Amino acid sequence: MLARYTIEENSIKQIDSETAPIQVYVNPDDAEKQRLISNYKLDEHTLNSALDPEELSRMEFEPDHLAVILNRPKNYSGHDKLLFKVASMGLFLFKNRLIVVISEDIPLFTGKKFRRVAEVNDVFLKLIYNSIYHYVEHLKIINMITDEIEKKLSESMENKYLLNLFTLEKSLVYYYNAINSNGFVFSKMRNSSEKIGFSIEETEMLDDIIIENGQCLKQAEIYSNILASMMDARSSLVSNNLNQLMKTLNLITIGIMVPTLVVSAFSMNVTIPFQKHHHAFWIIMGFAVISVLVTYRYWRYKKW
Repeated sequence: MLARYTIEENSIKQIDSETAPIQVYVNPDDAEKQRLISNYKLDEHTLNSALDPEELSRMEFEPDHLAVILNRPKNYSGHDKLLFKVASMGLFLFKNRLIVVISEDIPLFTGKKFRRVAEVNDVFLKLIYNSIYHYVEHLKIINMITDEIEKKLSESMENKYLLNLFTLEKSLVYYYNAINSNGFVFSKMRNSSEKIGFSIEETEMLDDIIIENGQCLKQAEIYSNILASMMDARSSLVSNNLNQLMKTLNLITIGIMVPTLVVSAFSMNVTIPFQKHHHAFWIIMGFAVISVLVTYRYWRYKKW
């Protein structure tokens, strides 16, 4: 799918023109890929890399354009089961044109950053800035989900909560690697800002991007380290809850067995005391109650 945009009055508007300065290809088919390769001289391998979620971030200089492959957070759906994934995005920057290649249809030009744009270089940098913002938002969501699971885990021993935490930890590792990989590209881009043709203002924005990406990387690292270091503690908590339950069940079992033993002793088919007594039943019940009280006092003495 192809969507075309232009810049009018410092804002991005969708148009239907072959000469549109901004073109967004969403999961392009073979015909669209061939058109990109033929008309804009895009490298076929780089173009396919923009659709490969396993591709590492990188930047390459082509004869007439700049090719940048970035990792971005993929839209989350309920079918992912708390696994936050990473997808690739291809940005191909020409002198007066920007081509964006993504694998899924997502709103790209949203937020206050796109309310004031001047040229395609500005759009290029703000798309990068927006991807960092999405990482930060997803990290906040992961942290909130982790807090909720912690509360449930303290009250339940179900394995699914531990598995959810493992999944979130896996997501944080993916995010950390993706953000770190993007950071190398941003640094390389900053060193080549003059060659790319960035203005002073655009170079300053790129500096801000590097700073924001570094803070995002640090946040992902902190969340990942906290979650990883607490996994053993949470596993021990589940084991402790199980031990407490088994202890309670054992105490109940012993509490039932003691009076049962007393009653069983007086029900044997042999000569036993009190068998001719008129209140033999209540005497035996009294012994059973006394045995329970003695056992209870012994438990309290042992602090069980």
